[in-house]
Amino acid sequence: MELLLIIAAACILALLILRFKAAKIIAKLTGDLRQREEVIARQQQENLDLLSRVAALSKYQTIIDAEEWAKKLISEAELELAKAKQDAALERQSANLSAKTRIEQSEEKLEQARLAAERIIELANKRAEEIAGEAYAAMNRAKEFAETAKAMKNIVEGYGDAYIVPTYNLLDDLAEEFAFTDAGKRLKAARDATRSMVKSGRAATCDYAEANRKGTAIRFVIDAFNGKVDSILSRNKADNHGKLEQEIRDAFALVNHNGTAFRNARITDEYLASRLEELKWAATAQALKDQEREEQRQLREQIREEEKARREFERAIKDAAKEEETIKKAMDKVLQQVATANDAQRAEYEVKLRELEAKLQVAEEKNQRALSMAQQTRAGHVYVISNIGSFGEEVFKIGMTRRLEPKDRIRELGDASVPFEFDVHAMIFSDDAPGLEKTLHRHFLRRQMNKVNPRKEFFRLVLTEIRAELENLGVETHWTMAADAHEFRETIRLEQQILENPVIAQQWTRHQLEFEPQEELEEAQEAV
Repeated sequence: MELLLIIAAACILALLILRFKAAKIIAKLTGDLRQREEVIARQQQENLDLLSRVAALSKYQTIIDAEEWAKKLISEAELELAKAKQDAALERQSANLSAKTRIEQSEEKLEQARLAAERIIELANKRAEEIAGEAYAAMNRAKEFAETAKAMKNIVEGYGDAYIVPTYNLLDDLAEEFAFTDAGKRLKAARDATRSMVKSGRAATCDYAEANRKGTAIRFVIDAFNGKVDSILSRNKADNHGKLEQEIRDAFALVNHNGTAFRNARITDEYLASRLEELKWAATAQALKDQEREEQRQLREQIREEEKARREFERAIKDAAKEEETIKKAMDKVLQQVATANDAQRAEYEVKLRELEAKLQVAEEKNQRALSMAQQTRAGHVYVISNIGSFGEEVFKIGMTRRLEPKDRIRELGDASVPFEFDVHAMIFSDDAPGLEKTLHRHFLRRQMNKVNPRKEFFRLVLTEIRAELENLGVETHWTMAADAHEFRETIRLEQQILENPVIAQQWTRHQLEFEPQEELEEAQEAV
């Protein structure tokens, strides 16, 4: 091993020496080149001087000796200049070729030496890994491991072991809220089991032999896994159990994969099962909570409906009693007139009296009906309605109301929560309206649109099926088989006209902008 390193160092040193010699040669050739360039510059300057001397002697052109002498001088100068240029070009070419050749040779030797050194170092590293195995690989990552261990140590020493135990969260609140149910008890037991496994060291394991390293690695994977699982459990709903279970299993696989860097630090299958048990009973408890919330909503709606029905009954009884009293007073007045009337007048008064008696009978029946409805807790109307514009064809709502005027309830259903009003296909009075409604709901159970919430009373079926079932039950009523859907059909017609006619589109837009709801007008008038 040491011999290989010495050889590598010697090669590198030889390369450095060769590079230094090459640099010296290049510097010498560069100096020679500069000297040649200076000679050329001097020759050019001398030529310029000669030319200036010729110009000065030009006034003696008539003298033959001077002219020949000038020409001789110029010729000699030009020959000297050409010779100097040629010598300089040859010297420069020779210097460039020599320098280029030596540089290429030096770089080639340097590259050969570098490759040889890399092969030697690679063989040395390979041999070192064969000898030292994981110890050498760990040495190369010593800095990374040291920084990770330092960070983990700071966290653990700063917060203690408690931070890796799942903390109190909304699942514990859910368990407490439904502690009276089996699901609540099971959820609480699962949460306690999870915390107990962390504290007893059964949540994770590791292959480190040294205690401190093993403890640090175990705390690291537990912290990572619990962070992911707690985040997943916070999104718990009654209908997403399968998706969240897969997310927890994926988190288990990823954390264990990442834990291989710490001597196979990993979450145990037992701890995974415990956290999945939490999810299972959390979903069950959440379903109970949703069911309870829906039952409370239904109860509040029923109370409001019954309160409205009670007020209607009271108003109907009061109106009927007032009408009876008015008719009786009219009858008393007619009787008094009969006593003092002649035969012709008596006959006229008797006709009025019979009319008043008939009206009194109607008022008494109305009063009796209102009293009967108020006393009967199950009497009411079962209705079958549709809303093509809101829900489409062949979708019907089968509901029940105890109102004296059941259509008031239908109008309430068609308020701002849906874009179009409902059409009534059947309105059936029954002494046991809740029972009849329940019978129909159970018969068409598989046709219910909302398969999650059984209290949603919308069904996808054909109207003739509802009619046939009611006839099988011996219920007779008037049916309106075709839905009017007036607002919906008028809207379709208007949309087509708006697309085809810009004038109609402009008129419709102006009308909509000028529209003010009646409630807002009344509030504005009251404010004034």
